[in-house]
Amino acid sequence: MPNERLRAVMAAGGWTCESLAAKAEVDPKSVERWVNLGRVPRRRTAHKAAEALREDVYALWPALRQAKAARAVSPELVALYGHRADVPVSAFIDLLASARERIDVLVYAAVFLHEAYPRLNELLRERAEAGCTMRIALGDANSPNVQQRGREEKFGHGIESRCRLAVMHCQPLIGVAGVEVRTHGTTLYNSLYRADDQMLVNAHLFGVNAYAAPVWHLRRSDDGGMFDTYAASFDAVWETARPVEAT
Repeated sequence: MPNERLRAVMAAGGWTCESLAAKAEVDPKSVERWVNLGRVPRRRTAHKAAEALREDVYALWPALRQAKAARAVSPELVALYGHRADVPVSAFIDLLASARERIDVLVYAAVFLHEAYPRLNELLRERAEAGCTMRIALGDANSPNVQQRGREEKFGHGIESRCRLAVMHCQPLIGVAGVEVRTHGTTLYNSLYRADDQMLVNAHLFGVNAYAAPVWHLRRSDDGGMFDTYAASFDAVWETARPVEAT
């Protein structure tokens, strides 16, 4: 089916297939197929042509909007790991060290970070002193949801003890300017490690320990994208959490 919208825009602007092809850097026969056969150019080429015509690219080729919505891989996805155990601890540390404005951590325990990197508290303190706002949400060992997770992962009371250990690890951060540590009792669907506009998301699966579950690395690109969805989830949990007192 011919693309009558494209034909009309070209006619109104005095464009020929040859002149538009030159701007879009394609063969004139390609432009002829766009017009006469309704062919849809590649996205990059379509944007070049639409810019030359001073027309909305989706008005000329509505199918591009549908293709964008159906894209299988989000542009926010930097990397995907099959298991958290596949992610080098340095990836978590480098992410946190890169923060300039905000660090948000939502976990039940995540004591593997303190165990693998004994300087973690020093690093977080340095980031806070440099002006980072920091929110750390740990699991409440007395929460039924935390205890249920232990049963589901066949970890028993181990997860509760690890939550208590995580609070102990974070005690030196209590009272540091810009740092808040709280405990939450929510069902944890994902562990989140955010540094400014980057985030590591450790998914949680029924009956699977967190180290064996996938992790994806996100970088925020657009308002309302995947990154913002996870960030809003963090905020919702944070509102339910209670401050940890110094001991």
